[in-house]
Amino acid sequence: MSPDLTLQILAADAVTPPLLAAIHRLCAQAYPGENLQPLWDAYRPDWYALALLHSAPVSPAIPVSHAMVVTRWLQAGNGPLLRTAYIELVATLPAFQGQGIATALMQRLAQAIATAGYDLAALCPADTQLYRRLHWEYWRGPLFIRPPNTAARTDEMPQEPKNGDAAPASPIPTLQERVMILRLPTTPPLDLDLPLSAEWRPGGELW
Repeated sequence: MSPDLTLQILAADAVTPPLLAAIHRLCAQAYPGENLQPLWDAYRPDWYALALLHSAPVSPAIPVSHAMVVTRWLQAGNGPLLRTAYIELVATLPAFQGQGIATALMQRLAQAIATAGYDLAALCPADTQLYRRLHWEYWRGPLFIRPPNTAARTDEMPQEPKNGDAAPASPIPTLQERVMILRLPTTPPLDLDLPLSAEWRPGGELW
């Protein structure tokens, strides 16, 4: 990786408005033709992972690769709720793709997640090659979304739908989705063939 690049993990409240605008521009270039605004409006990130290009000593660093962590509550079968670092919008500027930057960033992010008290990491991948190299595994069992009024919830989970979205009355099967998980040092034993569920989140993508 170029010596002009640095990797940083930033809490959401440490991201300044100009840096956030640069992140939005990065993701727009990495996902051309997609309307990402509903996702920005819906997600409540806890962390940002950034590869920053320092082009000149006095110029602001430019993000060239990005990933965002949102806390979610996954549940395998009838097991305990798992505080999960759910990774969204992994993106690298086209001019910087194929240089190992996203690999280095995801490795750095995995280290940060492992020390931040999470039980698990998960994501819904668009491309699996990167994640397989980094020891992510596909969940083999069926996937479901839990509505807000189910018994499996905590005070940290959404209690009722927002933005006018109607909440479902029963768990939603999402058979068309694929989810990958990364086991952390604190991850309990998991049977990847069990059903896996996540909490309902209005406004954005369910997984």
